[in-house]
Amino acid sequence: MDSLERGFAAELLDARQAPCLSLYQPTHRRHPENQQDPIRYRNLLKSFEASLSQKHAPREVQRLLAPFRELTEDRDFWNHSLDGLAVLGAPDFFRVYRLQRAVPAFAVVAESFHIKPLIRILQSADRYQVLGLNRHEVRLFEGNRDILDEIDPAPGVPRTITEALGEELTEPHLTVASYGGLGGPGMHHGHGGKKEEVEMDADRFFRAVDRAVLEHHSRPSGLPLLLAALPENQGFFRQVTHNPHLLAEGIDVHPDDLAPDALRERAWRVIEPRYLARLAGLVEGFGQARSKGLGLDDLAQVGAAAVAGRVATLLIDADRRIPGRIDAATGQVELADMAQADVDDLLDDLAQLVMHSRGEVVVVPAARMPTGTGAAAICRF
Repeated sequence: MDSLERGFAAELLDARQAPCLSLYQPTHRRHPENQQDPIRYRNLLKSFEASLSQKHAPREVQRLLAPFRELTEDRDFWNHSLDGLAVLGAPDFFRVYRLQRAVPAFAVVAESFHIKPLIRILQSADRYQVLGLNRHEVRLFEGNRDILDEIDPAPGVPRTITEALGEELTEPHLTVASYGGLGGPGMHHGHGGKKEEVEMDADRFFRAVDRAVLEHHSRPSGLPLLLAALPENQGFFRQVTHNPHLLAEGIDVHPDDLAPDALRERAWRVIEPRYLARLAGLVEGFGQARSKGLGLDDLAQVGAAAVAGRVATLLIDADRRIPGRIDAATGQVELADMAQADVDDLLDDLAQLVMHSRGEVVVVPAARMPTGTGAAAICRF
């Protein structure tokens, strides 16, 4: 399975030989709901075939669709779905991404990939990670407002104190029995008076975890990190951490003691105010920019500014598609009929232009967009 985190910027923003095929659909995690997913997928492939047949010979159509059709027969793949699916293909290019968020069913053939749903999934506006920690082991989670999944720690992140310290683990620690849960108080046997050594082990373990999580998870993702741990471990870890992504507010219980959905609810109570504050700040920033002549919502003007590299931040409507094209040389906007072959979403094309010039793109729920055109650009100059 391809990694969206690692491959997005490097692969999907690069120019590709057309045609570029983009397929999205909601999927299901459990039986029997997931039995319908391959059927819906095949139906989306039919729309690909109809669109490609308008401009390409039958042999070329079959060659382009071959990797898509091969996925249809992969039973193991369909039995291990998440909430959504993105499949992108072009000549000599094919990527499949399982998504942690449901996406509307959609298939388009165009001159570039449709990536707005992926931008929304990758942006950190409502995504976060949770570090579950006690003095023996580590658990990691990643989620959004709707779902929180446990993830495998990256290679280099110790999962247990034994893995972190190895031969440096003091012998008395190995004889500690913990009562009242893994994070509970320990009772020592056989080596009385060795509590100091055990505390030193915990200190070294927490420092090793902090370094590894920062290097392998927080820095690459840029996501806020919540600590889920008992109060005594919260205080201990916060004394040694150097992770700037760790939020001051945590969850004062270890994940072992919460149902998965309860853990998500506790995490979202911390994240939601930050999410709403960020959206409000972006909307306010657009209003201030517009008062200075630096805020644009006319699509033709936004297109010209994007091509010129003037757009610092672009807000686009998550729930809207505007059929059309943008001339990458002039920024001229051409509206079109969505049924027309090789026509994608104008908002998606604007997003890609802004990202190419190192601008920020934020996909915003329709109810919180500050404009009615589908786009709001804050210009650098």
